Amino acid sequence: MIMTTAIDTEHYLNLGLRDQWYPVLASWEVSSNPVGITRLGENIVVWRDEKGTVHALEDRCPHRGARLSLGWNLGDRVACWYHGVEVRHDGVVEDVPAVHDCPLKGSDCVKSYQVQEMHDAIFIWFGLDPSEQPAELSLPDQLASEEWSSFLCMADWKVNHQYAIDNVMDPMHGSYLHATSHSMAEGERSAEMKHRSTQDGFIFEKQGQSGVNFDWVEYGHTGAAWLRLSIPYRKQFGPGGEFWIVGFATPIDANNTRVFFWRCRKVSGWQRNVWRFLYRNHLEQLHWDVLEQDRIILENLAPNARQHEFLYQHDVGLSRLRRLMKKEAEKQIKKIAALQTAKDENRIEVKEVSHG
Repeated sequence: MIMTTAIDTEHYLNLGLRDQWYPVLASWEVSSNPVGITRLGENIVVWRDEKGTVHALEDRCPHRGARLSLGWNLGDRVACWYHGVEVRHDGVVEDVPAVHDCPLKGSDCVKSYQVQEMHDAIFIWFGLDPSEQPAELSLPDQLASEEWSSFLCMADWKVNHQYAIDNVMDPMHGSYLHATSHSMAEGERSAEMKHRSTQDGFIFEKQGQSGVNFDWVEYGHTGAAWLRLSIPYRKQFGPGGEFWIVGFATPIDANNTRVFFWRCRKVSGWQRNVWRFLYRNHLEQLHWDVLEQDRIILENLAPNARQHEFLYQHDVGLSRLRRLMKKEAEKQIKKIAALQTAKDENRIEVKEVSHG
């Protein structure tokens, strides 16, 4: 049984909260061949069937444990390279071609994942209870509305995902770390901070400064946990006004994270085309430069940095989010324990009936 001790909660959070959607890959990363990935410490194979629908399974052949991602895409199933065992998208073994009437055939023994594809990304539901339906996935207007145009940017960082979240929840670092940026060179280098609740989370912002630098950040949870912010843009950087970012931090494992940032502007018609051309040919590299500054700082933090912090007023936002995440982790740990207890009791009942 999993106990809700501090160390258990810490270790649990290192691999990410469950019962929510996470972006795991860009759409263009999955074509005809199966793709093997690690997300939230779980090995997963992702592939498309003949209709283009994306499927995901535990990346493990039930026969000898070979990686299914090394095998063949057979449409609604994948075949293991080692001995040809075919596993359907729902985790059921479709065929064992090397053996006639093999008892493995027809067995449901590989974990399957619920998948959604939207906004150029593939999202997977990491649920605790297989019998429960996934929550509805709703994303901010910057992605959901046709009035906006966006580009997806991804990067893999050698740091735990919690540090990546902390970084975005810290608007003050823009005035220092990104002081040479084309978009964050202005603004005060000191500020009082405050937070206010929203329907889906909360906003953490500088008091008395808005529309100057990286002045605020929003945390929201609408089936997935996301972060949103806006950065003022000068007119010479094209139409659309403020430049918006919608971000996610998806754990790869306890020491690595894939960050997803959608870069968005509210443009339509000819302005949409101008913005997209300008981004691809000029702005994109500038934005990569800013992202690289974040990566360098985070990957070079002192060992166990969180255990040696001295937080102050600018850190109220990340402290609040940490408390929310810890509370949810404790709740999920209890749920895991309850599911395991129910599973054990059911196993005992079955055993007693079979010996009755």
